[in-house]
Amino acid sequence: MSETEKLDDIPISTVDSPSVVLELIHQLKIKEVMTSAFISGEKTQTMRHIQAIMRENKVSGIPITEGKKLVGLVSTEDIINALDKGYIDAPVGERMTKNVVHLQDDMPLSFAISYLNKYRYGRFPVLNKDNELVGILTSTDVIRNLLIEMNHEVLRLEKLQKSTEDTNNISAYSEMEFTTAHYDFELAGKASTEIKKALKQRNYDPKLIRRVAIACYELEINQVVHSNGGVMRCSIMPDKVTITATDTGPGIEDVNQALKEGYSTANEYVRSLGFGAGMGLANTKRVSDDFSINSTLGKGTTVRSVVFVSSTKDET
Repeated sequence: MSETEKLDDIPISTVDSPSVVLELIHQLKIKEVMTSAFISGEKTQTMRHIQAIMRENKVSGIPITEGKKLVGLVSTEDIINALDKGYIDAPVGERMTKNVVHLQDDMPLSFAISYLNKYRYGRFPVLNKDNELVGILTSTDVIRNLLIEMNHEVLRLEKLQKSTEDTNNISAYSEMEFTTAHYDFELAGKASTEIKKALKQRNYDPKLIRRVAIACYELEINQVVHSNGGVMRCSIMPDKVTITATDTGPGIEDVNQALKEGYSTANEYVRSLGFGAGMGLANTKRVSDDFSINSTLGKGTTVRSVVFVSSTKDET
C-alpha cells in the first residue's frame, strides 16, 4: 500500500492507555476481533475484475488466494497504477503485491494495534497456524470490539462493588507462577494480566501496579521472542512485589550492552511484529527499585525485579 492509503495512528497505545484498556488488548486475541466474512480474489482474474469487486463492496484492498493460502494482495494503489500504466486487463498474479504484511489469529490484540500504528494500513490479512487466510482486521474492528468489551468490563466492575469484606479475606501473601514458550504469542501477556488482577484485589497503589505490570510484561515478552521459553514467578508481600523471570537459553552475550536503550538482537520476524526496539530490559530496570540479571551463554537468563510498596518512584 502507498502513503496515500495510509491512515492516522489508531488512538490506542499498548503502553500508555488506561489499565482497563491495556488488560483488554492483551487478553483479546485477534481471532476474536477480526472479520471472518471477507472477499478474496484469484491470480487468474484481471485487475479490472478486482477493481469492480472493490468498487462494489467499497473496500480498499482484496487478498488474493490459492485455495486457502494467501499469495498476494491488490490495493487501491495497485489499481490506480494499472489504470495509469495500461495493464488494467492483466492477470492479477502478474501485478499484485506479493510481500504482504499479515497478522496471526492467535496473537494478542496488542500486536494488531502495534501493526496499525507502525504501518498505518487500512486492513491486514489474518492467517492461522497453518498459514491459511481466515480473516481481515481493520482499525474499525479493533475500536468496535474494544468498546463492546469495555462495556462488559464496566458491568463486571459494577457487580464487584460490594463491601470490602471480600477484599479483607484475601491473603496479603501470594506466590504466582506462569510458563512461557518460544513464539507462543497466544499466551503472551497472561502473566502480567493475572498479576495485575491479584494486586488490584489487594488494593495496592495504582502506580505500584503500573510499575509491576511494565516489568512483568517486558520480561514476559522477552522470554517469548528471545528465549527457548521459561518461567515467570511473582511473589506478593505486604512490603514488596518481586518478579523473577527464568529462561532456558540461549543466554545474553553482553549483559551491559543488553541493558542499553535501543540495543537489540531481534530478528526481522520479531521486528515485523512491532517488537525488538531494545527497550525491554531497560524499561524493566527503570521501573524497578531493585534489579539484577544473571545470564550464561547456552544455559539461560534469570532477571529479578523488585518494587517496594513504600517507594515513591514512578514509571517515567
